[in-house]
Amino acid sequence: MASGKGGVGKSTVSANLACALAKRGVRVGLLDCDIYGPSIPLMMGVNERPSVTEGDEKLVPLENHGIKLMSMGFLLQDDQPVIWRGPMIMRTIQQFISQVLWGELDYLLVDLPPGTGDAQISLCQTVPLDGGVIVTTPQEASLGVVRKGIEMFRKVDVPVLGIIENMALHRCSQCGHVEHIFGEGGGERVAAEYGVRLLGSLPLAASVREETDAGRPTVASDPASAAGEAFVAAARALRAVVEADAGGDAGAAPTISITDD
Repeated sequence: MASGKGGVGKSTVSANLACALAKRGVRVGLLDCDIYGPSIPLMMGVNERPSVTEGDEKLVPLENHGIKLMSMGFLLQDDQPVIWRGPMIMRTIQQFISQVLWGELDYLLVDLPPGTGDAQISLCQTVPLDGGVIVTTPQEASLGVVRKGIEMFRKVDVPVLGIIENMALHRCSQCGHVEHIFGEGGGERVAAEYGVRLLGSLPLAASVREETDAGRPTVASDPASAAGEAFVAAARALRAVVEADAGGDAGAAPTISITDD
């Protein structure tokens, strides 16, 4: 789960997609790879430290809403900042993959930090990926960096599974009037431009913010709401894409090469 820039709701989308998949009986893990600004602990309502197994000293993921969770936020104290250089970020992400007892999972969703830096490259080098999902808003400021995110995945030979357009519209709770605050149709245009799928368009709703701030993602708190149904539909579309592409070659980590183009 990636985004070209911050503030588009990527972690909110990740948490709700994980809940939507878990509600369908799918075994799901959610890995928060935003080392500098982890938000999954808050959004998933977990504020504990993971235990460590004896002998092999592996981290046991925490669980809530039927989802196994790991985040740097579980390992920090209060508002302790992470002041690390790239190599330490890379090593941490590798350890989150190899030294956490994830067990048998059907899906491991990885919530990446915004941009195209160390965390993204480290993940692509560490584990074979079924693909990447780009989260954006309809406004041009977001769509411009979506293109960079798509090109980043393509340069490291990771398929782009699709785009999720967040905050696509707002419906007034008093009169029902629909307004496209951040523009209209931007996600669909970029998806068509790059030949990828638009997996979903999600509404801008105060309830989504309130529920995630309270540690109860919308799909876990109110799945029958308009926002909850939109998240569920996006998760259904994502699952269909992954299962349709399951016969592809996802057995080896990609080779990363840097070229002038």
